[in-house]
Amino acid sequence: MNKSAAKKLDNGITREDGRYALPSTSIINLPKGYHPSSAEEYMNPMHLAYFRNKLRDWRDQLVEESRQTMDNLREEVRDVGDEAERATRETENSLELRTRDRYRKLISKIDKALRRIEEGSYGFCEETDEEIGIDRLDARPIATLSLDAQERREHLQKQMGD
Repeated sequence: MNKSAAKKLDNGITREDGRYALPSTSIINLPKGYHPSSAEEYMNPMHLAYFRNKLRDWRDQLVEESRQTMDNLREEVRDVGDEAERATRETENSLELRTRDRYRKLISKIDKALRRIEEGSYGFCEETDEEIGIDRLDARPIATLSLDAQERREHLQKQMGD
């Protein structure tokens, strides 16, 4: 199938060049306890639905934790205790804000992974176009590189002193 001819399947799912794309509006009911298997076709609609659900749940959890952090910082009474207690509180606030910033960056990566699911590129290495692998994605669903490509990148970064 050539690149311009995408095959439209059920539920808005498309397949182009052997890869599935899963629009955010497509609903796939996975069997209870479903886990992707390497025995199935790689990144089939059920795999994509599994990872989309996993990414959305993770994103929701991070957004909720960020919201709670902001609520805690807003509710905190600023002018309590002596200087040592205030210094401790400022350090704790700084750590919370750094964690929130990390969450913000992670949410951005999750959003990018969700877009890759919609576009049909999820699960394939950005550098080599090889399969990233079910186990790697299950452990790190925002992975964009195969293990080999990731190791090469880290090796280059060490050499460059980055």
